[in-house]
Amino acid sequence: MGLNFIDIYYRGGLYPGPLPIALGSESVGTVLSVGADVTSHAVGDRIGCVQGDGAYASHRIVKASQAVKLPVDISSEIAAATMLKGFTSSYLAEDIIDLKAGDLALVHSAAGGVGSLLVPWLRHKGVMVIAHAGTPEKLADVDADIALSCPFDELSGAALRATNGRKVDVVYDGVGKASWDASLACLRRRGLMVSYGNASGAVPPVLLTDLMRAGSLMVIRPTMADYINTPETLALTASRLFDRIANGIVRPTIGQKFALKDAAEAHRALEARQTTGSTVLIP
Repeated sequence: MGLNFIDIYYRGGLYPGPLPIALGSESVGTVLSVGADVTSHAVGDRIGCVQGDGAYASHRIVKASQAVKLPVDISSEIAAATMLKGFTSSYLAEDIIDLKAGDLALVHSAAGGVGSLLVPWLRHKGVMVIAHAGTPEKLADVDADIALSCPFDELSGAALRATNGRKVDVVYDGVGKASWDASLACLRRRGLMVSYGNASGAVPPVLLTDLMRAGSLMVIRPTMADYINTPETLALTASRLFDRIANGIVRPTIGQKFALKDAAEAHRALEARQTTGSTVLIP
């Protein structure tokens, strides 16, 4: 099963859920039985699921409409480490804004689970990428046009110097509260702020007039569930990811593995930003 920041949001109460809560949305396994009316999957199929709850378990019941059959050339561990983050990268890069070659994007947490997939995905489209992370070491394996590891209050100035005064067309921000002001300061007039996560806490209330004064900025707060809410959109999203893995466009990396019994330790490492790439829990 994959470890994701959304698991921490539910555990900490940022996202409400019924108690006692069963953590985890992303898992991979082999089908042991199917419902009487299920025709899309069969016993023995290797499937993955990124929706619902209860993934932190040795056995799980999932809806057939939310299960994806895995290609034979993608291992179960890679799939478990990649699907939720890869599906997120898919809608960020392909569905929210019509990015063209030569556009300029800023990606926060570029060495993290989503960032490490999103950066090469964008660059394959011809988008120029500024990758930002907390330390230079984290950016060592990130292949971006520009790599920055400065504090947030220095980011807009550093980005302007690196681009000879050009501001970015879009910011992909999964950090949240700590990076919000810095992200807005990096955007061009009528640029788009994509706030897709809250690793540092929820973004405080926003005044629309502040967005106006900053240059008629646009903001979207998407969630993956709205981009895979039908079997058709789920299949499209999965095919995009699996195609990019098969063609070497994105190269998923599992930075850490924890036993499921050590899930608390894994959560602490993720919260402390001590992880790189993806993390999997092994039953």
